[in-house]
Amino acid sequence: MLQATAQDQIPLEALDLGSTLSLERLTAQLANRRVVFIGEIHDRYDHHLNQLEIIRRLHQLDPNLAIGVEYFQQPFQPQIDDYIAGRSSENEFLRATEYFQNWGYDYRLYAPIFRFAREQRIPVRALNVPKELASAVAKAGIAGLSRQQSAYLPKEIAPADEAYRGRLREAFESHGAVKPEAFDHFVEAQLVWDEGMAENAAAYLNAHREGRMVILAGSGHLAFGAGIPKRLARRTNASYAIVLAGGDEVEPHITDYLLLSKKQELPSAGVLGISLEEKLGKCRIRSLSPGGAAEKAGLKKGDVLVEIDGQTIKLIADTRLTLWDKKPGDRVRVSVRRKHFFGTPAELDFQIELAAQSKPAGKS
Repeated sequence: MLQATAQDQIPLEALDLGSTLSLERLTAQLANRRVVFIGEIHDRYDHHLNQLEIIRRLHQLDPNLAIGVEYFQQPFQPQIDDYIAGRSSENEFLRATEYFQNWGYDYRLYAPIFRFAREQRIPVRALNVPKELASAVAKAGIAGLSRQQSAYLPKEIAPADEAYRGRLREAFESHGAVKPEAFDHFVEAQLVWDEGMAENAAAYLNAHREGRMVILAGSGHLAFGAGIPKRLARRTNASYAIVLAGGDEVEPHITDYLLLSKKQELPSAGVLGISLEEKLGKCRIRSLSPGGAAEKAGLKKGDVLVEIDGQTIKLIADTRLTLWDKKPGDRVRVSVRRKHFFGTPAELDFQIELAAQSKPAGKS
């Protein structure tokens, strides 16, 4: 019996990885497109540095540029405008947009991009739908939304093609067995994300006919054009190019350009070394890292955080907002309320020298 060859079993295609572009040539080619999508793995620092460099170069060629981002939800557009215009500080911007509640990735990954946009007064558009909307669709489907929840639904939602559904199914099934209808709701939630971001970007481009846009989003929303890109093109007919960062899976037609960069890590953050829980409007220490900064200073399990450097603490997000830009060796004043077996709780103040961040992540 003849043995089947690989060519008989699956279609075989080759990619010429020996043909490379300089960043100058890449930028020149991207400058011919009205929209440039640049994908990312959210916690890869080098991906965001690459995004910033391309934005810098495109802005030099044409300052009539806007940046659309997945990281903020549409209702926070006024607060983003205030930051870009210099009317609010960085921490005011992060608090007003509820960044640490709604997105949560280390803001130091994105800070250089937003600071550059502020320096150059580049408009930044919050593309994403409200977090609550996507969650509601994932639970009950579009048909199960209330009238109020439906207010932010995109006006037009085209179905997902089979290849896109297949990629979504792989991601969905990695979370384990769930109710049969849950996958359809999962797909609908992804479509609401993609169509919502495409609709918002299209509204800006249609209102600024001479404008161009760089859109920053997770690679899953961009690969093969099936997420945001084709849905934006359907609304604008704008020419576009997709730029993705190299990863484990490289397939034909997944992107127009592939960036290959060495993984870079953010510098270590300064941390207290505590794990927190929110309960009844209070932020309580659940555990302390052995030998960590907080334990050395005398904080204890069960202490309720009151203030850090004069900032009131009620949520875990409040601690992240206060500490996000701190470095190892920085000192902070921490006030806690400590319950005693007898008598009223005592409020105690500590001066703490922050330590270097350690693994696993998730410690404040």
